Amino acid sequence: MSSTDSLDHHLERLAAVIESRKPAHGGDPDKSYVARLLHKGPDAFLKKIGEEATEAVMAAKDCDHGGDPAKLVGEVADLWFHSMIALAHYGLSPADVVAELVRREGLSGLEEKALRKAQAREAGD
Repeated sequence: MSSTDSLDHHLERLAAVIESRKPAHGGDPDKSYVARLLHKGPDAFLKKIGEEATEAVMAAKDCDHGGDPAKLVGEVADLWFHSMIALAHYGLSPADVVAELVRREGLSGLEEKALRKAQAREAGD
Protein backbone atom coordinates (compact mmCIF):
# COMPACT_ATOMS: atom_id res chain seq x y z
CA MET A 1 0.00 0.00 0.00
CA SER A 2 1.47 3.38 -1.00
CA SER A 3 1.48 6.31 1.38
CA THR A 4 -1.20 7.95 -0.78
CA ASP A 5 -3.42 4.87 -0.50
CA SER A 6 -2.86 4.85 3.24
CA LEU A 7 -3.71 8.54 3.51
CA ASP A 8 -6.85 8.06 1.41
CA HIS A 9 -7.81 5.09 3.59
CA HIS A 10 -7.41 7.05 6.82
CA LEU A 11 -9.33 10.05 5.48
CA GLU A 12 -12.11 7.78 4.22
CA ARG A 13 -12.35 6.06 7.62
CA LEU A 14 -12.51 9.39 9.43
CA ALA A 15 -15.10 10.68 6.95
CA ALA A 16 -17.19 7.56 7.61
CA VAL A 17 -17.04 8.16 11.37
CA ILE A 18 -18.07 11.79 10.89
CA GLU A 19 -20.92 10.68 8.61
CA SER A 20 -22.10 8.24 11.26
CA ARG A 21 -22.24 11.07 13.80
CA LYS A 22 -24.72 13.10 11.79
CA PRO A 23 -27.98 13.54 13.71
CA ALA A 24 -29.81 11.96 10.74
CA HIS A 25 -27.77 8.80 11.30
CA GLY A 26 -28.39 8.67 15.03
CA GLY A 27 -25.48 10.81 16.20
CA ASP A 28 -26.14 11.83 19.80
CA PRO A 29 -25.11 15.42 20.63
CA ASP A 30 -24.80 14.42 24.29
CA LYS A 31 -22.25 11.71 23.50
CA SER A 32 -20.39 12.95 20.42
CA TYR A 33 -18.50 16.19 19.80
CA VAL A 34 -19.10 15.86 16.04
CA ALA A 35 -22.82 15.24 16.54
CA ARG A 36 -22.97 18.28 18.83
CA LEU A 37 -21.34 20.53 16.22
CA LEU A 38 -23.57 19.21 13.45
CA HIS A 39 -26.66 19.52 15.65
CA LYS A 40 -25.82 23.17 16.38
CA GLY A 41 -25.57 23.86 12.64
CA PRO A 42 -23.10 25.51 10.30
CA ASP A 43 -22.34 28.51 12.50
CA ALA A 44 -20.83 26.18 15.14
CA PHE A 45 -18.49 24.21 12.90
CA LEU A 46 -17.65 27.18 10.66
CA LYS A 47 -16.61 29.14 13.75
CA LYS A 48 -14.36 26.20 14.74
CA ILE A 49 -12.78 26.21 11.27
CA GLY A 50 -11.96 29.89 11.68
CA GLU A 51 -10.50 29.33 15.14
CA GLU A 52 -8.41 26.37 13.99
CA ALA A 53 -7.15 28.25 10.93
CA THR A 54 -6.01 31.10 13.16
CA GLU A 55 -4.31 28.67 15.54
CA ALA A 56 -2.55 26.98 12.59
CA VAL A 57 -1.27 30.35 11.38
CA MET A 58 -0.01 31.21 14.87
CA ALA A 59 1.73 27.82 15.20
CA ALA A 60 3.38 28.31 11.79
CA LYS A 61 4.59 31.77 12.83
CA ASP A 62 5.98 30.23 16.03
CA CYS A 63 7.91 27.69 13.92
CA ASP A 64 9.72 30.64 12.33
CA HIS A 65 10.99 31.52 15.80
CA GLY A 66 11.99 28.11 17.11
CA GLY A 67 8.54 26.85 18.00
CA ASP A 68 7.71 23.16 18.01
CA PRO A 69 6.70 21.93 14.53
CA ALA A 70 4.53 19.28 16.20
CA LYS A 71 2.27 22.12 17.37
CA LEU A 72 1.74 23.13 13.74
CA VAL A 73 0.91 19.52 12.81
CA GLY A 74 -1.62 19.36 15.63
CA GLU A 75 -3.30 22.61 14.64
CA VAL A 76 -3.48 21.60 10.97
CA ALA A 77 -4.99 18.27 12.06
CA ASP A 78 -7.65 20.20 13.98
CA LEU A 79 -8.28 22.39 10.90
CA TRP A 80 -8.60 19.38 8.60
CA PHE A 81 -10.90 17.61 11.06
CA HIS A 82 -13.28 20.53 11.37
CA SER A 83 -13.15 21.09 7.60
CA MET A 84 -14.16 17.46 7.16
CA ILE A 85 -17.18 18.11 9.37
CA ALA A 86 -18.17 20.95 7.04
CA LEU A 87 -17.66 18.72 4.00
CA ALA A 88 -19.89 16.04 5.52
CA HIS A 89 -22.58 18.57 6.37
CA TYR A 90 -22.69 19.70 2.74
CA GLY A 91 -22.68 16.15 1.37
CA LEU A 92 -19.04 16.22 0.30
CA SER A 93 -16.03 14.11 1.19
CA PRO A 94 -12.23 14.25 1.28
CA ALA A 95 -12.32 12.48 -2.11
CA ASP A 96 -13.99 15.59 -3.56
CA VAL A 97 -11.12 17.74 -2.29
CA VAL A 98 -8.51 15.30 -3.59
CA ALA A 99 -10.23 15.27 -6.99
CA GLU A 100 -10.06 19.07 -7.10
CA LEU A 101 -6.36 19.02 -6.20
CA VAL A 102 -5.74 16.43 -8.92
CA ARG A 103 -7.65 18.62 -11.39
CA ARG A 104 -5.36 21.52 -10.52
CA GLU A 105 -2.19 19.45 -10.82
CA GLY A 106 0.07 20.86 -13.49
CA LEU A 107 -1.56 24.29 -13.42
CA SER A 108 0.52 27.06 -12.03
CA GLY A 109 -1.09 28.70 -9.04
CA LEU A 110 -1.27 31.98 -10.91
CA GLU A 111 -2.94 30.37 -13.93
CA GLU A 112 -5.43 28.55 -11.71
CA LYS A 113 -6.30 31.74 -9.84
CA ALA A 114 -6.76 33.67 -13.11
CA LEU A 115 -9.00 30.89 -14.44
CA ARG A 116 -11.20 31.02 -11.30
CA LYS A 117 -11.49 34.82 -11.61
CA ALA A 118 -12.49 34.54 -15.28
CA GLN A 119 -15.08 31.87 -14.44
CA ALA A 120 -16.50 34.06 -11.66
CA ARG A 121 -16.77 37.01 -14.06
CA GLU A 122 -18.57 34.85 -16.63
CA ALA A 123 -20.97 33.56 -13.99
CA GLY A 124 -21.74 37.15 -12.95
CA ASP A 125 -22.59 38.25 -16.47
